Amino acid sequence: SRLLSKLRTIAAFSYKKYKGEPIVYPRPDLRYCENFLNMMFHTPVNGYEPDPVVTRALNQLLILHADHEQNCSTSVVRIAGSAHANLYSAVAAGINALSGPLHGGANEAVLRQLKAIRDSGKTVKEFVEDAKANGHRISGLGHRVYKSYDPRAAIAKTYLQKIMERADTLKLPADERALFDVATELEQIALSDDYFVSRHLYPNVDFYTGLIYRAIGFDPSMFTTLFALG
Repeated sequence: SRLLSKLRTIAAFSYKKYKGEPIVYPRPDLRYCENFLNMMFHTPVNGYEPDPVVTRALNQLLILHADHEQNCSTSVVRIAGSAHANLYSAVAAGINALSGPLHGGANEAVLRQLKAIRDSGKTVKEFVEDAKANGHRISGLGHRVYKSYDPRAAIAKTYLQKIMERADTLKLPADERALFDVATELEQIALSDDYFVSRHLYPNVDFYTGLIYRAIGFDPSMFTTLFALG
C-alpha cells in the first residue's frame, strides 16, 4: 500500500514539474483518487474540487487497467521478483518496460485516430471503408485474449457516458464532446460490420479510456503513467 501511494505522488510531482507548476502535496483527508486528482490539478490560482463522478471513473479505470493478463510489464515484474529482487526494484523494472514504444500508449493511439476522423472531412463510415480498403488498422479494436466484446470496454463506456452527461458542469470543450460522438459511431460500425465481427475485432478497454482521461483533464503524455498506476 505504501508503494501504491508513493507511485501516485511521484506521478503527480513529475507532471507538475513538466508543467512548470508548484508541487501539490498529498492530503491525508482525501482518498486515493481524490488525492491524486488534487495533486494533479490544484494550482495556487485555481483551486480544485474533485467531481464525484470523475473520482469514481478514475478509480474504476485503474482497476480495469489492472486486469491485463500476462503482458510485458507484468512479466518483467514477475521475472525480477523471481530473483528475489525487492518489491520496489521489481516494480521499477516493470515501469521501465512500459517505456518501450510497443507496450502502453494504446489509448493515446485511439485518441489520435478519433481526432484524425473528426478532422478528415469524411464521415466515420467513409473513414472506416478507406481504412479497410487500404489495410489500415483501426486502433482500439481487437484484443489478444478477449475474442468477443471486451467487458472492460463496456464498463469504461458507461463511465464515459456519465461524464458526458456532466459535460456542461465539467466545462468540456465542444471538440472533446465531438470525439465522443465519433467513438460511438465507430463502435456501432465495428459491432455490425462483418469485416470486424468475422475477425473478432471488437472494442477493447483502450477504446474509451483515452476519451475519459482527456475529459478528466489529463494530458495524453500521462496516459501510460496512469496505466502504470493501475
